[in-house]
Amino acid sequence: MTAYAIGKPNRLRGLLLMIGAGLCWSTGGILVRSTEISNGWEIVFWRSLFMVLALGVILTAWHRGAVVRKFVAVGVWGVVTGAFLALTFFFFILALTLTTVANTLVTMSIMPFVAALLGWIALKEPIAPRTWVAMAAAAAGLVLMFADSLRGDGALGMFVALGVPLAFAANLIVVRHHASEVDMVPTVAIAGIISALAALPGALPFSASLHDVAILALMGTVQLGIGCMLMTLATRDLSAAEVGLLALLETTLGPIWVWIGVGERPTDVALIGGLFVVGALALNGMLGLFQERGQAPAE
Repeated sequence: MTAYAIGKPNRLRGLLLMIGAGLCWSTGGILVRSTEISNGWEIVFWRSLFMVLALGVILTAWHRGAVVRKFVAVGVWGVVTGAFLALTFFFFILALTLTTVANTLVTMSIMPFVAALLGWIALKEPIAPRTWVAMAAAAAGLVLMFADSLRGDGALGMFVALGVPLAFAANLIVVRHHASEVDMVPTVAIAGIISALAALPGALPFSASLHDVAILALMGTVQLGIGCMLMTLATRDLSAAEVGLLALLETTLGPIWVWIGVGERPTDVALIGGLFVVGALALNGMLGLFQERGQAPAE
């Protein structure tokens, strides 16, 4: 296995990487539903621990003897962006303890708008009109998806849930800023180390069964570890706004896996909302590819 080379941005590669990230992240709901554990901090701990172990193996295979040097190369900003990513894990869990899943997910749907705004301010990244339209359509689709279960209470939980898109967008900006200079994938492992250590006090005493630990190992390895790694790689090829937009695949596909796995069918309105989101993402991605190909001869 060879290391992922830092080269010229490639939109198609970025889209495929982010689709893969969204697919990985979207399995979180069905995997959590398959466990019997009730302590959210223990879920964060085991998931983060296995994420670190999985990424340690992957990065060692990529870089071999240079793996320690790759971690050192990310510097202070690598630790900072790792902390931002770790915060998203905690904000999400805390929000779910204070409000409904629907309130949490709809609040998180502002993620592409926050990422676009920070990308424009910090990185001077222009935002194409098609991306603004896609973000608005996706947000409307998510509201439709969870309209039946939205609640007017849980304001504190929704306020906490705002921390997820804010921390995620801050992570994107730092990674985007340094992605052309250094391999930022080690920052995902750093995020796992930070979150595991922070969650450990609340996770004790451990209560997870071997069955639960096996599922949490799958979550840490695939759902969180590989998902976040693919997202970090995609930041080299896509703008912050586009990464934030494609991250909504997690929320859109999650209910589908629960439907397939445990038979909880979404409502017709929710399915229509999901089509809105997927359609917006697909259209924005295709238009971006057409634009890139149209500019290639001139370049």
